[in-house]
Amino acid sequence: MPDMMLLLAMGGLLLVIGAFAGVLAGLLGVGGGIVLVPAFFYAFSVLGYAGPELMQLCLGTSLATIIVTSIRSGLSHHKKGAVDLMILKTWAPGIVIGAVLGVLVATSLRSTALQTIFGVLAIIVGAYMTFGKASWRIAPEMPTGPARGFLSPLLGFLSVLMGIGGGSFGVPVMTLYGVPIHRAVATAAGFGVIIAVPSVIGFLFTDLSGPVPPFTIGAVNFIAFALVIAMTLITAPWGAALAHKMDPKPLKRVFGVFLILVALNMIRKAVGL
Repeated sequence: MPDMMLLLAMGGLLLVIGAFAGVLAGLLGVGGGIVLVPAFFYAFSVLGYAGPELMQLCLGTSLATIIVTSIRSGLSHHKKGAVDLMILKTWAPGIVIGAVLGVLVATSLRSTALQTIFGVLAIIVGAYMTFGKASWRIAPEMPTGPARGFLSPLLGFLSVLMGIGGGSFGVPVMTLYGVPIHRAVATAAGFGVIIAVPSVIGFLFTDLSGPVPPFTIGAVNFIAFALVIAMTLITAPWGAALAHKMDPKPLKRVFGVFLILVALNMIRKAVGL
């Protein structure tokens, strides 16, 4: 039987993490995974679960929450006619292939390697949030043929290695190829489902050899999953309401800088400094 004090401490930390992730998701339009993975990493470390496969646990649990939040978000956007179903259909096969490859790579690496990968990719995402401009364009329409065949698996692959949905990479890719921002955000919610479902199935069958929190199956902790989902469903509307009352763009840049600092700290820990 798990220690009750440990469960209470774990529950308290996870409720705070879920509330924070929900507000940020609603306010800034960022996916919860970009917040949840480093938050899970530090929470589980503090609780004494800093084993050689800690990052797999963080990635798998984060992606499990993304299944629920992406379905909820995607259905909401679809009711408003904002989801581009043609992009979803044509990009889905490649994204699934990339997600499966991402799970195979993630489960074969040690936590320190995944920390470094997360840190490098988070710096790129943070830099884009800080310095990117809505006017940037590569082409006026989404790529097809070999370009799509390369980009769609890459999007799924990198997202799994970060434990995130489709927003952090999918929205920039779509807007750079001329998709209006509101349509890109809506369609990226669909990307999140396509990424998270096959990857979570893989993580559920992952055998972690190190210490894991109670109620963990494979590389998914169901206490974290349940508490974070409960809190994000409550607090995401609060963040969305705040976004309508203030300009979120300066806050998005501040969060981009914060994300870069978090990423650098994860890299620092990975290399043992």
